[in-house]
This record gives sequence, C-alpha cells and structure tokens, in this order.
Amino acid sequence: MQMKSVLSAITASVALSLASGAQAETLRLLTWGSYAPDNVIEMFEEKYPDIDVEVTYSNNEEMIAKLRATGGAGFDLAQPSHDRIYAAQLEFDIYKPLDLSQIDTSNMTPKLLDGVKENATIDGEVYAVPHQWGTTGLMVNTAEAPDVKNWGDLCDPAYEGKTSMRLKRTILLATAYSLGEDPFAAYSDLDKYQGILDDVTTRLIECKDNIKAYWQGGDDLSAMMLSGEIVAAESWDSTAYKLFGENPDIKFVPPATGALAWIDTFVLPRKGKADDAAYKWINFVLQPEIVELMSASTGAIASINGAADLLPEDKKAAVNAAFSDADIDNLKFFANIPPGVEDMEGKALEKIKAATGG
Repeated sequence: MQMKSVLSAITASVALSLASGAQAETLRLLTWGSYAPDNVIEMFEEKYPDIDVEVTYSNNEEMIAKLRATGGAGFDLAQPSHDRIYAAQLEFDIYKPLDLSQIDTSNMTPKLLDGVKENATIDGEVYAVPHQWGTTGLMVNTAEAPDVKNWGDLCDPAYEGKTSMRLKRTILLATAYSLGEDPFAAYSDLDKYQGILDDVTTRLIECKDNIKAYWQGGDDLSAMMLSGEIVAAESWDSTAYKLFGENPDIKFVPPATGALAWIDTFVLPRKGKADDAAYKWINFVLQPEIVELMSASTGAIASINGAADLLPEDKKAAVNAAFSDADIDNLKFFANIPPGVEDMEGKALEKIKAATGG
C-alpha cells in the first residue's frame, strides 16, 4: 500500500509537471527596433510567467518577405504599418482576422482606430489595430541649413555632400511630392504612377552628389547628424526628437507639401500559434504606464488618448518645436499599396542604387 501511494504521488507530480509545461507559450514577436524594450518585456513576463517573449526586429519589407516565405508561419504577432496589410493579405494570404473582443480598444484614439480598421478590413473582417504613429519628414540642423523646408531641398547644390536619405519607397513618394505630384492619387492609374516613378528616379540619380551616405537605420543617421557630417536628411520624426535633446538646433521639419504619416499596427500572422499571448501583449503595451516606458524607447506617439502627454519631457518639447496645427492638418497618411506597386517601386530603387552606389 505504501508503495502504491508513493507511485501515485510520483504519477500525479509528473502529470502536473507535464500539464504545466503544456501551458507554457512563446510569443514570437516580429516588430520594429525599440518596440519591445527589455524593461517592458520583463514586466510582461513577470505578469504572465507562463509566456516567454521572443523578439525579431525587422521593417515593413522584411516583415512581409518573412511571412510570405512561410505562408504566415514562424511568428505570432507582427507590426507592419497600416498601408502594408490590405494588398499583402490579398496577394499572399499571410494574416488572419482579429477577434476584437479580445482587445481593449476603449482608450484607443478613435481617428487612428477607425483609420486603421478602414484600411485593414477585408470581407468584413478586421485584420489590424493601431499601436504607434509618427511621420517621416526632414531632420535639419537649423543653424547650418535654415532654409531647408521641403523634400527637394535635400538636393540643393548648396548642400553638396551634406545631406542623407534612405533608399526605400518613402523617398520615392517624398520626391514625387517635391515634383508637384500626388503619388497616392496615382495609385489608381499604374501607367501614370510609372511615369511619376521614372521622373523621381531621374531626379534622385541627379541628386547623388548631395548625399554623404544613404542611411540604413536611426543609429547611423544620428551619428552623421551629431558629428556635423550632414546638415539635413530625410528622417523619422522620432529620430529627430531624440537628437533635439542633445542639440536643440537639430529639429524635425515637416516639409511644405506635408510630412508623410504612418501608423504601425498589430496583426496576427496566419499560422501563428499563440493568439492568446498576442492579445495579452497588445492590451499590456497599450496601458498608459507601459506607453510611457515604450515612448521613451521609440520616441513615437501611441494610439491611445492623451499619448502625447506620456512622452518624455524632452520629446514633448521636440514635438512642440516641430509641429504647428497647420502641419498636423497637412499630414499625408500613407495609402494602401495596390498589388504590383511595390514591384514597380523596387525596380526604381534598384536603378537608383545601381547608378549611385547606394
């Protein structure tokens, strides 16, 4: 009898251990650099000790490429920008609809939530909700280049060898605006859009002598600006905000034609295995106390009400130095990318790289 009791206890202990192990999850997060800071991950794992967070840092193009290559497998939560969902889903079927009942949307900024839902609804199913938003415009050392006000000024011969840009699709759109075109309006006529891309390609190749270097990420862009190697660049606003704290002459300047605005989202990859953990992460990071920590890492503004007040003091000052009400009204939100457009833009970028060594 005694032996039976011992065996029963051992069996129960093993069963409990196996059951506990079966409940453990890994949340595989595919996101932008700084969107999953260590302190936030530690707090999440402390609240949910049965979930481990595994982070892969990426960008829009790589997120889609990774998910496309696996049919939506390998990750449980991804964060593409709002314009990278509709067409990617239609073409590649890499996402699955959200269960909005699992997400606390009550404190989300209505304009951002409604905008993302409008962009990311297919056959009545919502595929994304907003996380953080910001803009791309100009970062300018205003003491050295006070007259840089628009995209085309990066190619002003007065700043030969003293500017920078990133050879991604954003600079194609920005240059189109500098040439007096509306690239988003042209998405409905791809022949017209190809003509715009041809003019943009020519212009950016002509601009090569102005470029000190094509930046790859915020760190190398920041280093060039702080060292004085460059005086103006295409930039994410968050990068400029960070540098403003070190040198108040370095400001984010919304171009006269309007800063390009993006909203980074939460989406579920189609073959993700940890939906419950993904919903927990979404709700966790949109709490005001976590938004405050996240904003210190990203410099971007969260999608919740009052998020600007949760920015660190230096970034609040940088935002106020950058944007007027008119600048906000003039924002150009990225439009959904129709099928085929990214291939067209990719060919334009390859031609520019080949001609400039970028």
